[in-house]
Amino acid sequence: MTALDLSSSVAVVGTGTMGQGIAQVALVAGHTVRLYDAAPGRAREAADAIGARLDRLVEKDRLGAADRDAARARLLPADDLAELADCTLVVEAVLERLDVKQELFRALEDVVADDCLLATNTSSLSVTAIGGALRVPGRFVGLHFFNPAPLLPLVEVVSGFATDVTCATRAYETARAWGKTPVACADTPGFIVNRIARPFYAEAFAVYESQGADPATIDAVLRESGGFRMGAFELTDLIGQDVNESVTHSVWQSFFQDVRFTPSLAQRRLVESGRLGRKSGHGWYDYGDGAERPEPHTAEPAEPPAYVVAEGDLGPASELLALIREAGIEVREEDEDNGTRLVMPGGGQLALADGQTSVEFRDVVYFDLALDYRKATRIALSHAQDTSPATVAEATGLFQALGKKVSVIGDVPGMIVARTVARIIDLAYDAVAKGVATEEDIDTAMRLGVNYPLGPFEWDRRLGRTWVCSLLDDLHQRDPSGRYAPSLALYRHAYATEKREGTP
Repeated sequence: MTALDLSSSVAVVGTGTMGQGIAQVALVAGHTVRLYDAAPGRAREAADAIGARLDRLVEKDRLGAADRDAARARLLPADDLAELADCTLVVEAVLERLDVKQELFRALEDVVADDCLLATNTSSLSVTAIGGALRVPGRFVGLHFFNPAPLLPLVEVVSGFATDVTCATRAYETARAWGKTPVACADTPGFIVNRIARPFYAEAFAVYESQGADPATIDAVLRESGGFRMGAFELTDLIGQDVNESVTHSVWQSFFQDVRFTPSLAQRRLVESGRLGRKSGHGWYDYGDGAERPEPHTAEPAEPPAYVVAEGDLGPASELLALIREAGIEVREEDEDNGTRLVMPGGGQLALADGQTSVEFRDVVYFDLALDYRKATRIALSHAQDTSPATVAEATGLFQALGKKVSVIGDVPGMIVARTVARIIDLAYDAVAKGVATEEDIDTAMRLGVNYPLGPFEWDRRLGRTWVCSLLDDLHQRDPSGRYAPSLALYRHAYATEKREGTP
């Protein structure tokens, strides 16, 4: 099945930000585009706004003047749904309410031909439920663009329960012909991105709610150690706290209040207070005139240890040994069956976050996971109240000697990056096992849809196939609510890896 021919007309119903963006994408691809909005005059206003954006593309030499003029000639505002009768694809981008969308598509079925592809851009509603109201539900599909649609490449192509394979394929190929990167997805709450991204926000909020660290520090660690483009607090301020919380709540309810998707009480209070982020002038951060951005907690300079003893394999943090040597600090290696840590001259130990807490051990400081320890510019440390100050100072000085800023947080099991990445990976395995999408499409979706530095499966391969399951097991022992319980899919994967490698 091939993409829609450029001679065919495409309609966009709903002319808000997303509707205008989708219309621009189809228009620049070469289609005639009909714009419709139930509000009188709104379609013509949207056409003018799209025309102005095309002018800016010409000014930036990203579109030729002749192509701009031709595109404008193909952009046709419609005053009535009946004017969409000749379209071969209609994309809806109206209010996120099931009844509103169902009513619209029932009306469209009375207008368009039975082979016209009908698509919804919903980000939170069930494609199956919307299509269930149709006479011909097989030609109904989800085409979830990301905002801003002209710039972001990802499109989730969502097949509802009744969607015909040929229609989903045509929608997929059409998105690709428009210059987008489509991924195929089953109709599941949150689809790919909004389902698998929930821990990125949830774990940051959980660390904050447990008074493990403040928003500025958590954001800095996610960016400068985890490699994420933005931290969870600044990103939700940009998205809008009400919008982000609404998606979280929708996914949680759709999964019958599954504890893995539980919304944050702290975020709920923020929304209730009207602090919605940048758009209201205040969210987690203050955006008022003259407001200063709070600085992340950064430890004062400390002396590094003269040497460290490496006991066992540091796993995902093994690169640290080379960095320590390059900093002029002696590394003494000892084989230990039960050790994966560094021992410092004072006897204190330094270990990679593993889901346990420092209070359970004598004189241990944990350090967080990093995407790339060589490139990371900040490392988080955690320790118990009775950890020796000398051990904390040696650990701090060690990472400072490697050129890293150090943020000391509370005794939080799994710390910040480690628990976040582990939960993202776990949800990704669970999604594949339940037929939501392929590993390749999930990795693509998370890189392109939310700018993750690596896809979940790419990250898992870096970490070692049993590391995530082990960390989540430890977290689950300390919080047996089910939030951190590894999925059956992850257990199977870890067990199969151990069996292949001959681990008892």
